[in-house]
Amino acid sequence: MIEKLRAITPRSEIVLEEVPAPQKLATYSFAFTADIQSESTHSDPGATEVASGRFVILHEPGGQDTWEGDFRCVTFMRADVDVQMQEDPLLPEVGWNWLLDSLGAMQANYTAPSGTVTRVSSSSFGKLAPRSEGSEMEIRASWTPVIASIDDISLHVHAWCNLMSEVAGLPPIPDGVASISSARRRG
Repeated sequence: MIEKLRAITPRSEIVLEEVPAPQKLATYSFAFTADIQSESTHSDPGATEVASGRFVILHEPGGQDTWEGDFRCVTFMRADVDVQMQEDPLLPEVGWNWLLDSLGAMQANYTAPSGTVTRVSSSSFGKLAPRSEGSEMEIRASWTPVIASIDDISLHVHAWCNLMSEVAGLPPIPDGVASISSARRRG
């Protein structure tokens, strides 16, 4: 299963990196981080991070009662959003639905979903005052993936990458179309 996870290639804007997984949550675990950078342009040569996240898959033979299964996907992601979006009172519900819709679009079956969606607004003062105000959205979630075959876990990672793309405001890639550049991987 680990080799299957290591072989995942998301869309080109997402940089995946295998990182040490938490050791005390389950007997077995595996983790990725992901970053999405804005594209640099001639007027703005430095690309900046617009979204980042962490995906952890936990496996406990025999399961845990709260998981309702032997596996658990645990995620965190944050992305910059514009101030108008951050002020929308429906943003938390929209963010949660983006997660569930991403899982559904990939046909990544699951049970026992739980999580939070947080709006973050920042203002800078003093020497940091020249910075513009910032707004972010954070999604912390976990769910129990339904694993009928070894390929099923990949669907959950791809759904998470799709969620990150959606929240970061990347345009969708139409079915049957591949992105031009290949995905990057650190490490």
